[in-house]
Amino acid sequence: MTAAGPRARRSVFVAEIVVLTVAIAVDTVLALRQGRPDNALAAGFVSMVASVGPAVAVLAVLRRRFPRRIARLGAAVTGLSLVSTASTVVASDLGLQRTAEPMVTEVLAAALLAGAGCRRLPPVQAGTLAAATGLAVVAAPVLRYGVDSPVALVAVPAALMWGVALAMGLVLRDADTRHLREVEQMRTNERLQLARELHDLVTHYVSGIVVRVQAARSLAGRPDVPAQDPAEVYGEVEQAGTEALVAMRKLVGMLRSNEHALPLPSSSLGDIVRSAGPEAEEVDIPEDVNEMPVPPELASTLHRVMLEAMTNARRHAPRSGVTVVVRVANDEIVLDICNDMTSTVEKPPGYGLVGMTERVAALGGTLTAGPQPGNRWRVTARLPLDETALPRGV
Repeated sequence: MTAAGPRARRSVFVAEIVVLTVAIAVDTVLALRQGRPDNALAAGFVSMVASVGPAVAVLAVLRRRFPRRIARLGAAVTGLSLVSTASTVVASDLGLQRTAEPMVTEVLAAALLAGAGCRRLPPVQAGTLAAATGLAVVAAPVLRYGVDSPVALVAVPAALMWGVALAMGLVLRDADTRHLREVEQMRTNERLQLARELHDLVTHYVSGIVVRVQAARSLAGRPDVPAQDPAEVYGEVEQAGTEALVAMRKLVGMLRSNEHALPLPSSSLGDIVRSAGPEAEEVDIPEDVNEMPVPPELASTLHRVMLEAMTNARRHAPRSGVTVVVRVANDEIVLDICNDMTSTVEKPPGYGLVGMTERVAALGGTLTAGPQPGNRWRVTARLPLDETALPRGV
């Protein structure tokens, strides 16, 4: 199940505001049709509970702003509804004219908070809130208007709305749980991939160090070969060891923390690129491509290509501007990362770039990197969007 984007969430929020406003208007019309009681005490009861509808509507909307306060907001809505119902019953017991507060807004607000509680609260709190809101929405029409009143039958659709809200909350709770498991699995897989890269990296550098030392020892015993300065050999070994330590620290740091964690599986193409390259000076993503959903395997590869390109730019040209361009052409996602070069001397590709090339190729794509006119360095990754083009087993 994918998460809704910002526009979808905004649309749901606006629709919710409209529905609650309509509910308040309906309650107001119903209250005016009942007329104002002649008794001053009864009028006081009516005035006291007249603001319950708008109050619970505001509390229901605030659950989006304060998701960690859903239990308190739900308790407040339930309490206000029960107080309104109790006030009507007390007024009736005192022999005052019976004027019941309409409860359309209360039922809707209680249902919204019950569903939100089932989705986000711990099981005990969710169950308690669900039971309390259920009691409030069923008791309101029955106790306020009396069992003999036809209005008491409103308890049936109210209970149905409450049940639907609970069901939706439980469905979303299950979807969130599965979503988090998927995210954790992806991060675990990514860390395993990094561990394999760490193994290959250590093997690469240590093998180079061993070869250098063996070559120096072999040449040391040959009189026909000019003597080699030991300091030069030691310098080469020291440089190789330093490079290995830097590369290993980078990978181990990525394994230990979530600083470079993968984006969520439901992230759009724009979110993936921006999360991996926040330091980029300019990011050009067309609007139609920005919200494009990306399969998890492509998301992880694009994320790592961006991280590697940004890391290389910071390492070799720390003061240069980085521009990122994303487009879709010929059923391929094309990712271009360009930065200024601080030196005109072309350096061999790093081990990380080699690993990214193999990773892109495993998905049926290509990755190129090299100098460009204008003293610029460019990395271009092309990944197919057609899942049938992926190699078997990916």
